[in-house]
Amino acid sequence: MNPQIPSTIETVDQVFLYIFGISALLLIGITATMIYFIVRYHWRRHPHAEPSPRYNIWLEITWTTIPTLIVLGMFWYGWNGYLTLLNVPENALDIEVTARKWDWTFTYENGKTSNRLVVPAKRPIRLAITSLDVVHSLYIPAFRIKKDALPGFTTYVWFEAPRADTYDLFCAEYCGVAHSSMITVVEALPEERFSRWLVEKAEKEADGEAEPGRELLTRHGCNACHSLDGTKMIGPTFKGLFGHTVTVTTDGRKRELTVDRDYLRRSILEPGADLVEGYPPVMPPYQGRISDEELDALVEFLAEQTGNGT
Repeated sequence: MNPQIPSTIETVDQVFLYIFGISALLLIGITATMIYFIVRYHWRRHPHAEPSPRYNIWLEITWTTIPTLIVLGMFWYGWNGYLTLLNVPENALDIEVTARKWDWTFTYENGKTSNRLVVPAKRPIRLAITSLDVVHSLYIPAFRIKKDALPGFTTYVWFEAPRADTYDLFCAEYCGVAHSSMITVVEALPEERFSRWLVEKAEKEADGEAEPGRELLTRHGCNACHSLDGTKMIGPTFKGLFGHTVTVTTDGRKRELTVDRDYLRRSILEPGADLVEGYPPVMPPYQGRISDEELDALVEFLAEQTGNGT
């Protein structure tokens, strides 16, 4: 990274410390003046009111000039910080961020996807952020960045992890019933480890070890609401689902049906068609958002989870 370009951490911290310092000085000054006036002009020392001047031109000029300079200083620091946040270093790594209820998907230049933001440490990262449904907000406190994810629109933000470590990543915009669970991490790795991680998918595919179905669960955010191990979440667990009888509501009428491949396809494309009893109707439809090949792979993967492929 160009040493002349400050990081997002340095930029935001400088603005914060400047405003905090001015606020602290004003607090101390106003409090000290108030205490002085209480002691100096106590009613016991001055039992009778004395006339005071109607105005003081120099006091008015001073009281107008000082706040103006303070506000202009805050604006200057804030404006320079804003420009720094827009000034992305040339060697930044581009990563696409897709937000959905209630999960994040990070897509890299080689096509690899992850529900964790894995990045190389000490290298600028440029995020291109969008949403598939409602407004979300990507927030990484450690790097002092927060950017809205908007449906049909792409926003951008950049940061640099100063060292290899794990950092929290949140959604800072209320986006539905599982907003508080829309949490993941930024995993900053040394450059060599990150390079190995980035090509791991291609190596597994070449060796025939990749699990396309499991990867699709991550890519389309299924595991944000459905578990594979029986853990209770917003949506029904996938464990033991295939071949199991469930109670659903169809067109306002309750009925029982057996989970088969057709049911899985319909539940993915039109989740509101058969609502499973006891779960809220919050899943978005995937009609037009998932290809036929991906849909088939996902259905086969879910069917095989119980060991019943019939």
